[in-house]
Amino acid sequence: MTENNPFARHPEVPSFTLESTTVAAGAAWPQPQMSGSFGVPGGEDRSPELHWSGAPDGTKSYAVTVYDPDAPTASGFWHWAVANIPADVTELPEGAGDEQGGGLPEGAIQYRNDAGGQQFIGAAPPAGHGPHRYFVSVYAVDTDDLGVPPDASPAFLGFNLFSHTLARADMVVTAEIK
Repeated sequence: MTENNPFARHPEVPSFTLESTTVAAGAAWPQPQMSGSFGVPGGEDRSPELHWSGAPDGTKSYAVTVYDPDAPTASGFWHWAVANIPADVTELPEGAGDEQGGGLPEGAIQYRNDAGGQQFIGAAPPAGHGPHRYFVSVYAVDTDDLGVPPDASPAFLGFNLFSHTLARADMVVTAEIK
């Protein structure tokens, strides 16, 4: 597991509150948030419920990402990326990140994860690889449309968030398969 914070290269921004009825910061992902696509028993690839408050004035939209910097790749692994969530939306229900994005608000764009699907894909660290950290982040954004096309990668979304983030709320969740 690397000790690097994936946001170390981002400018420091204020924080706000991010909570979940699905998982707690510092806790392990529950089984439904593990990856059935990658064969984790009980995994359902179900996105967590998220709700947030305290974003700064001037917030015009939100973006949500779930990122594993400990994946055995040179670039980590993006599990979920959503942008253009309207500023009056401050919660996403559990399962919002299904293949249809059925629980996402109108206008939100769900980008493809690093497994290639436009949906949330659950945690599936390689067996014996040790604990992985999953950074669940909500970004308060200064524009209602980041201009990132639906076929873009989460990394390109992150590039655009770099200069449009007013504040960010983070929660770190863990997973390990022995």
